[in-house]
Amino acid sequence: MNTDTDMDLGDNPTLREEVTSTNELKNFLVGYAGEKLKPEDNKVTVEMLVETMADDFPEFLMAVAEENYIRGYHQALTDVDEGENALKQEMDRRAKEAKTTKGKKSAKGKKRKTS
Repeated sequence: MNTDTDMDLGDNPTLREEVTSTNELKNFLVGYAGEKLKPEDNKVTVEMLVETMADDFPEFLMAVAEENYIRGYHQALTDVDEGENALKQEMDRRAKEAKTTKGKKSAKGKKRKTS
């Protein structure tokens, strides 16, 4: 179902990557997810690990997701503050420039009248 608030965030190719067992934890997780999901090609992907963790250890994924959300939200607020500061500096610069330009035009006009 598509709503006005839905966003197409695109595809995450990392989810389709096969996970290789390069340490004890990955070995355990790949083995566990493989036994639980029994993929036809015997390959366990990142998406399969996420699915398995969501089913069997949701509080872990929620903690990671919440932390990611809070950090992202904080970064967005920081970006807005920096953008507002940059805009204010630019507006101040342009106002100062406009005063300088207006002063020069006014001085030229006065010189012409006296000539």
